[in-house]
Amino acid sequence: MLKWKHYTDQKISIKFARNLLMKLVVVGATGMVGKVMLEVIEERRFPFSEIKLVASERSKGKKLSFRGKENIVVGLREAIEYKPDVAFFSAGSDTSLEWAQRFADIGCRVIDNSSAWRMDSTKKLIVPEINGDGIDDQDFIISNPNCSTIQLVMALAPIHYKYGISRLIVSTYQSVTGTGQKAVKQLEDENQGIVGEKAYPHPIYQNVLPHCDSFLSNGYTKEEMKLVDETRKILGNQALRISATAVRVPVIGGHSESVTLELCDYFEIDEIKNLLESTTGVRVIDDPLTNEYPMPINSQGSDLVYVGRIRKDLSLDNSLKMWIVSDNLRKGAATNTVQIGEKLIDLGIL
Repeated sequence: MLKWKHYTDQKISIKFARNLLMKLVVVGATGMVGKVMLEVIEERRFPFSEIKLVASERSKGKKLSFRGKENIVVGLREAIEYKPDVAFFSAGSDTSLEWAQRFADIGCRVIDNSSAWRMDSTKKLIVPEINGDGIDDQDFIISNPNCSTIQLVMALAPIHYKYGISRLIVSTYQSVTGTGQKAVKQLEDENQGIVGEKAYPHPIYQNVLPHCDSFLSNGYTKEEMKLVDETRKILGNQALRISATAVRVPVIGGHSESVTLELCDYFEIDEIKNLLESTTGVRVIDDPLTNEYPMPINSQGSDLVYVGRIRKDLSLDNSLKMWIVSDNLRKGAATNTVQIGEKLIDLGIL
């Protein structure tokens, strides 16, 4: 399993230091994920000589503070003229479909946080700790998986590679931040008794909606099918049987998932716990007798994926149940994007 390097001012590799002349653009910088992305870039000391913050035409001219400096937000046309080396996209699939290839055509590496390219067979879907070594110098558009998929596969991958997973059932409990600022505002308004604009067809305050994204003809939502399709692609197993139910809960920050796995080989619970504890980017919190288990409040502001309630499924032989929690705006989006950029540097592609 890949061990991630976290570079600091005191210790920067020669390969990393070379990229201090790199031009970086962040597309969607004024959005919820874009703002977190800027925080992660700063925290992880992602190297660049110049940065441009990019947003929609209506946001052009706004000022965003970054590294103690006011930056003027520019549009996508100005960003291309800037000839960047790498672009972090978090502006929605329509923007990515229209603009990502234009950036790639000038030699810019695009790391896209939307759903636009995830299931394109010519594009790689990357979680660096799992399949980052599969990136090569021909990859100019790289997809970041869905937030709920990232935390799921971070916990699944080591188990799958050691024991094999034949069937997976997952139910998600997803924060309103996954829908965006409008949804956060709806929850806050309803909590205060304010009638305002709604992101959801029903109240979210003191409610649970078994409805993430739009419904498809098969009765599942797009979010549920993302969990199915993206997990298969990342783990490299199109035969993996997966059933998903995605649920929106009145939580600000952090997605949770209840997971049942049917494994191919025999396992002991202690083996699973030891395996997960040794996995980079995963932390086990599992002592129910002292009320220790992962909760969204644990994950806020963290880049880790937390796993707990690890136990055998008593209804089926060779089956396992566990609970997975992560900050959907960080490892589920912004941090994974920046880590892909770091991996490109590590591989000598940037």
